[in-house]
Order: sequence, then structure tokens, then C-alpha cells
Amino acid sequence: MATTTRTTRPKKSTTIKAAAPAHGAGLRDQLDRDLLALLQAHARASTADLARQLGTARTTVLARLSRLEREGVIAGYTVRLGQDVRDQGLQAFVGVTVQPKAGRDVVRKLERMPEVRQLCAVSGEFDYVVLLRAESALRMNTLLDEMGNFDGVVKTTTSVALEWKIDRT
Repeated sequence: MATTTRTTRPKKSTTIKAAAPAHGAGLRDQLDRDLLALLQAHARASTADLARQLGTARTTVLARLSRLEREGVIAGYTVRLGQDVRDQGLQAFVGVTVQPKAGRDVVRKLERMPEVRQLCAVSGEFDYVVLLRAESALRMNTLLDEMGNFDGVVKTTTSVALEWKIDRT
């Protein structure tokens, strides 16, 4: 991965973020985990096919799916784009360091950028990690400049994704 660091203002202090509680409180056993793994790979699989792969009854799969949806473990079913579609642009992980108490305003500005695919508050070197998608290197550079100029942003560090080895999103 290619990595670039942009410093826009001198860093005054380090903000430590607590990790969010892990989802999965509704997972009861290995069957739930196996069911979710199958769905992540093939969200359109029929319940009969899922039951066959799991070695259990179709009614068991239906009951598990219903419970996992009700408890919020499964929030929805979606389409994942293949590598060819992802290759039509550029994706990068951007570590963002912000000044103390500036996080809320920075998050609001990032929410207004359609190229922001994901935003995570993290612990460690950065306050946030952004998954950013742009149609070209020129557009990516423009977006990074915009982000770096947000009030409260101290530094951005960018790693361009070259190839997706595992993708369970």
C-alpha cells in the first residue's frame, strides 16, 4: 500500500477514543456465526440452501434469521460489488487526527461527502479512519485536500487500497 501523510496544523494533544462495544451480543452459538458467514458471502442464498450447507432444518434457519433480524444482528441484506466495479475507481483508507473537541464538527462535514463510504472512530494513532472512494487519483487528491482543510483536522494519513484480499462487508 502506498502511504502519504499530510500535516495541516501542529498537533497540540492526543485524543484517545474508547472502542465501541462489539456487535454480536445476539450471537448464541457456532450455528449463528456459521449462518452469518454464509450470508455475508451469499446474501441471496435460499433458506433451503443455507440449511443444507449448515446441516440443519430449514425451519431452524428461518427461526435463526428471524431472531437475528429482530435483535439487530442482521440489519439488512445488500449487494456487494465485484472487483471489476471496484477497480473503476480508487479507494483509500484515511487516518484522520483531529483537535480535541473538534470531532463532532469534522464528522458532520465528512457526512456531507458522498465519497466517504465508511467512517469509524478508532483508538490508536488516529481519531477516525475513513474509507474514501473516488473515480480518479485527481479527485482523490482534491478530496484529501478538502478533508485536510476542515477546521479541527490536524493530520490525515492515506493508504490507497491496491487489492481486496478478503471482503466480508
